[in-house]
Amino acid sequence: MKRRSSIKLFSVLLLAFCFGSLVFMHANHFESSAVDLSFESEVLPFESAVLPFESPPSNARSKIAFLFIARNRIPLEVVWDKFFRGEKEHRFSIYVHSRPGFLLNRATTRSPLFYGRQVNDSVQVDWGESSMIQAEQILLRNALADPNNERFLFLSDSCIPLYNFSYIYDYIMSTSTSFVDSFADTKEGRYNPKMSHVVPVYNWRKGSQWVVLIRKHAEVMLNDDVVFPVFQQYCRRKSLPEFWRDHPLPAEGWKEHNCIPDEHYVQTLLAQWGLEDEITRRTLTHTSWDLSASKDRERRGWHPVTYKLSEATPKLIKSIKGIDNINYETEYRKEWCSKGDEPAPCFLFARKFTRAAAIHLLNKVIQRCSKYFQSFNLSKLTTSYELLPSHVSDLLDHVSDLKYSIASFFFICFDSLYWDDQWKISRGNPKMFRCVSSCRIKGA
Repeated sequence: MKRRSSIKLFSVLLLAFCFGSLVFMHANHFESSAVDLSFESEVLPFESAVLPFESPPSNARSKIAFLFIARNRIPLEVVWDKFFRGEKEHRFSIYVHSRPGFLLNRATTRSPLFYGRQVNDSVQVDWGESSMIQAEQILLRNALADPNNERFLFLSDSCIPLYNFSYIYDYIMSTSTSFVDSFADTKEGRYNPKMSHVVPVYNWRKGSQWVVLIRKHAEVMLNDDVVFPVFQQYCRRKSLPEFWRDHPLPAEGWKEHNCIPDEHYVQTLLAQWGLEDEITRRTLTHTSWDLSASKDRERRGWHPVTYKLSEATPKLIKSIKGIDNINYETEYRKEWCSKGDEPAPCFLFARKFTRAAAIHLLNKVIQRCSKYFQSFNLSKLTTSYELLPSHVSDLLDHVSDLKYSIASFFFICFDSLYWDDQWKISRGNPKMFRCVSSCRIKGA
């Protein structure tokens, strides 16, 4: 009898264990697929956020120094606050160069992440002057004081990120090179022969000032006391005469030695020191140039396009993120963008966007994500979800008080959901399930 009782007890316990296991597995499955996804798409909306990148090979505490060059405030602070918030600060640092005496505090920025991030030894910066290079060197001096800063990324105050922080961090940190747009400049009028005693013409380069430098190259730029003095003396923007807007400039006179220092300095410096083998020769910041011909533009020179509210559309962002090669006409070469052996998007950032355009984009993201999550069981995001307004400025009034931060969740949506013109909800898509699970965990 005792033996039969023992067998019965063991059987009951075994059945209870199996039943409990099934319930547990079912609950976990329900938790991971609480979002009822049912749509199919030839291009998965989350594929752009899961491109294959290896983990950074360097120190786990390695940081990217984000170096902002601003006139005063950070007009797109709304975007950058969402970009950084929720990330661990041992992976990034922020430095801002504004006009002398300007302070970033509660009165001048709505993002606590920018409080006190201004450098205190700033200079007045004028477009097309060597003061721009001085500002960059000041930012580097401050950033190099932190030994954990391993990459030094220059950004304008009109830049927006195209991907979330983790993707950009992995992209930049997984290579040992600097990203410097650099090519031979064959146009007449930029190079001044008076520079030849220090900078020979065969080392003369041109490119975008929005570079990402490894620490070695940042130290070379900061400690340069040879090339920069020559640029200060001989690389100058040609002065415009009084009432220049009303009278066309003589074509030949305008071309003569019209040198814009920030478009040549870093590129020429690295060529001068024989370091071009240590750079990836492209910028990570997209800029669109208005190449339309007009008499007025001939007088003013070329300037990048500024995207206003009506021009900031999903189609624009998608087109920029879809660029996978760059054509260098002066060198007759095409640069296919890659990270290691894997194809990769060329650009991680874009400019120039007005504040209204940036808020318009974020507002669209919130509306899109709000619609996307309406049919989901958001048990962990209920508080955040109920406070999602139709306008981003309202969100800013609430976000600091939310029990569950939506910051990381927000930029996952920014990075993937919104920019897919054909997005639908898809049932049984494991990549979608994984991202939604990530949204819920990070947002909780």
